[in-house]
Amino acid sequence: MTTKTWISSASATVRRPERVLRACAVVLALACAACATPAARPGQGTAPDATPEAVGMVDIRTLVPDIDTDIRYAGRDNFTGTRVEGYEAAKCYLLRPAAEALAALERELRPQGLRLRIFDCYRPARAVRQFVRWAADASDQRTKAAYYPALDKSTLVPGYIADRSGHSKGATVDLTLMRCEGPSPGTCRPLDMGTPFDFFDPRANTAHPHLEQAQRDNRTRLVAAMSAHGFENYPMEWWHYTFDLQPPPDVFHDVPVR
Repeated sequence: MTTKTWISSASATVRRPERVLRACAVVLALACAACATPAARPGQGTAPDATPEAVGMVDIRTLVPDIDTDIRYAGRDNFTGTRVEGYEAAKCYLLRPAAEALAALERELRPQGLRLRIFDCYRPARAVRQFVRWAADASDQRTKAAYYPALDKSTLVPGYIADRSGHSKGATVDLTLMRCEGPSPGTCRPLDMGTPFDFFDPRANTAHPHLEQAQRDNRTRLVAAMSAHGFENYPMEWWHYTFDLQPPPDVFHDVPVR
């Protein structure tokens, strides 16, 4: 642009102040609208009416139809004493790579007379929020004797209950091993791991020093089996494993289990 043209354009702009002001107002309005739009938060990465399949998860039973599942949060037999929000069905959903790795492990274990029992897989973010509310309610002590007899409820967050859970990403699973006396699932019994599932106590730490030798051996066997298929243990809980996905999932889903 030449100097003459620039001066001419500038003069024209001065002669049309109303048009310039209107243009500025439009730009400011668009900027304010963008600022007012809330950023996505964990648990809001999926539409409310989405399904686990829509975000890349599969039901483990589509890969191993007779795998043993005892999805505790779909019923009352859990530390909250009630069915947990988001668990509309007792199903185990995982991102496909994690589900396929778990299915491969189950097939590998069976000739050894062993099977998996699954307690939890994908966990909706709304369930995690319910856990946090439960932990903050000091008046509800119904499950203390069974799940946290030696701890004060207020100490369960964040060591045992976090406000965000890797389960909501779809690659974490809670489980144990069973020994089977025959091919039928009815002949299988859980191995002695030293504590029940979801037992909030240092004894649930995977490498707790004061375990019986058989209990230590059973935990070691579970760690070795899961590790061989890409799952890493959470040291606070012997039952808790996360699959090593690359890149790691970064969305905390809140799709109900249906």
